[in-house]
Amino acid sequence: MKLKTTLTHILLSCAGLMATSCAVTEIKEPTPTTTATAARTEATNAFIKQMVTTHQFNESELHDLFESVEIKDDILKRISSPSEGLPWYKYRKIFLTEARINAGVQFWRENEQALAAAEKQYGVPAEIIIAIIGVETLYGKNTGNHRVIDALSTLAFAYPPRSKFFLSELESYLLLCRDEHINPADPLGSYAGAMGIPQFMPSSFRSYAVDFDNDNRRDIWHNNSDVIASIANYFTQHHWQAGQAVAVPVMAKDKNYKSALNKDLKPDLSLAELESLNLIISRQLPLDSKVKLLSFEQQQGEELWAALDNFYVITRYNHSPLYAMAVYQLSLSILNKKGSFP
Repeated sequence: MKLKTTLTHILLSCAGLMATSCAVTEIKEPTPTTTATAARTEATNAFIKQMVTTHQFNESELHDLFESVEIKDDILKRISSPSEGLPWYKYRKIFLTEARINAGVQFWRENEQALAAAEKQYGVPAEIIIAIIGVETLYGKNTGNHRVIDALSTLAFAYPPRSKFFLSELESYLLLCRDEHINPADPLGSYAGAMGIPQFMPSSFRSYAVDFDNDNRRDIWHNNSDVIASIANYFTQHHWQAGQAVAVPVMAKDKNYKSALNKDLKPDLSLAELESLNLIISRQLPLDSKVKLLSFEQQQGEELWAALDNFYVITRYNHSPLYAMAVYQLSLSILNKKGSFP
C-alpha cells in the first residue's frame, strides 16, 4: 500500500509540475503588443544607424532622443479619419466662415508690406497666401499641440500604410533641426508632423522655406514675413502662373460629363473636349487652356468646376480637391471683403 501511495504522489507531483510548466510557457508567449513594440524598436534602431552612417549624427544622442519619444494612439486615429473624407458641403462650412474671412482681412492689413513684396517677387496673389494660412492654422492660432518628433515617429514606426513617407519626413526633420540649430524635442505641430503657421512638412521646409527679412533664420513659427514668402516660394516652385485663373464653374446639359471624372487632379481636357461633353463654361478662357473636370458633392446634387493649372498647384500643398477649393473660395471671400472696406 505504501509503495502504491508513493507512486501515486510522484505521478500527481509530475502532473502538477507539467501543468505549471505549460502555464509558464503560455504566459511567456509574445502578445501582439509586445511583438509590435519589438518591431518598432528594431525599426527605430535601424533608422538611427542610417542617420549615423548617412548623415554623421551622434548615435548616443539619437538613442537618448528616441528614448523620450511617445507613440500616440490619438495620432493613429486621426490619420485614419481626415476631414477630407467629408462631403464638400460639410467640409466647406469648416473654412468658409465670417470669422475666418474677417480674420483674413485683418491679417492682410497687419502684414500688407510683406504680402505686397512677396506678391511682387513671386507672382502669387496676397489673398491666396492668406487663404492658405487661414485654412491651415487660422492665421497662426492653431499650429498643433503634438511634439513633431512624436508625430513623425508614431507614423513612421507604427503606421505601416505610410511608414516610408514618414520615415523620409523624420529624416528631413532631424536634418533641418541640425541646420537651423533647433532642439528636435521642442517644436510642436500637427498630428501629421506639419510645422508652424504654414504647416510645412519637414521636407517642404528644407526645400521652400525662405528667410525673407534677412535675419539669418527661416522662422515659420513666429515670423510672418518668412511665412508669407515661404508659401509664395512653394507655389512658384510648383509652377504657379501669375495672372491666370484658378477654377471656373461649369454647367452640364446632360450626364455625358461623368465619363471625364476620375481621381487624377492634373488638367487633362482641352476646352474643345469640355464642350464635347455638353458642358458650358461660365467664363472665357485662353483657347490653349487645359482643365480638370471636378465634381463637388452638395446636399442637393453636385457642383461642377473646371480646374486649371493654378488649382493643381494648390493641390500640391495638400493633395485634396476639397482643400484646394476651400483655399480658393476663402481667398475670393477675403479679397471681396477687403475691397468692401474703405
